[in-house]
This record gives sequence, structure tokens and C-alpha cells, in this order.
Amino acid sequence: MNARMARKVQSGRGHFMGMDVLILNTVGRRSEQPRQTPLAWFADSDDAWLIVASGGGSRHPDWHANLMAHPDRASIEMPGRGAVPVTPHRLDGADREQAWQRITAAQPRYEKYQAKSDRRYPVIRLTPR
Repeated sequence: MNARMARKVQSGRGHFMGMDVLILNTVGRRSEQPRQTPLAWFADSDDAWLIVASGGGSRHPDWHANLMAHPDRASIEMPGRGAVPVTPHRLDGADREQAWQRITAAQPRYEKYQAKSDRRYPVIRLTPR
């Protein structure tokens, strides 16, 4: 599924279930092998994107651990464009709350996902390097 969605984004089609999708490129925290993860994204500003580490379950998704372990090796691919190196910033406090409000206004399903989880979903701001 990830590989098929990545091909769609790379060919210029970046929508899934009514959401905009990007490809997050990371490296494995232990293996250091390249990883590609299609993720929904939300505009934060003209030059920043928000992503949510939801993914169900009682722990954060693997891509989140990989991103935090090697933040200097992250990049994103937007539909039909090449990779852009990014710096991740995990949002906390008022910054996270403001971003979360925008995310759930755009996609109310995230509020439903969060309500079913016993962990608080991290919100990550990606800015170009």
C-alpha cells in the first residue's frame, strides 16, 4: 500500500480519502535503511507542513521514531515534485493546540481517532532546510 501510494504522489496525484498526501523520507533508526511513508499533511504556512503521528495502536508509528532519531536526514516529496530536505519540530503546548484545531477543522476524523487512543498524537511541523 505504501509503495503504491508513493508512486501516485510521485506521479502528481496526492489525494487519498479526501486528504492531501506527501511522502515522508526517513532512515530507519537502527537499520539506517531508507524509508518512504505516505502521510496526510496540513498547511501550516507558505513554507511549512503539519503531519500527525496517529497510526492507531498504543505506541507512535515507526516513521515517527525514525524521524526523531535522524531528523537531519528527513525530506518530503509533494505530488509531482522532487525531494525537499526538511527539519521536523514536535509541537507542544499552545503551538500544538492551535495546530490541532486547524487539523481537526480540516479533517474531523482525526478527533475521532484521537478519542479512541490512550496516547496523545504528536503533531510535527516540517520546515524546509
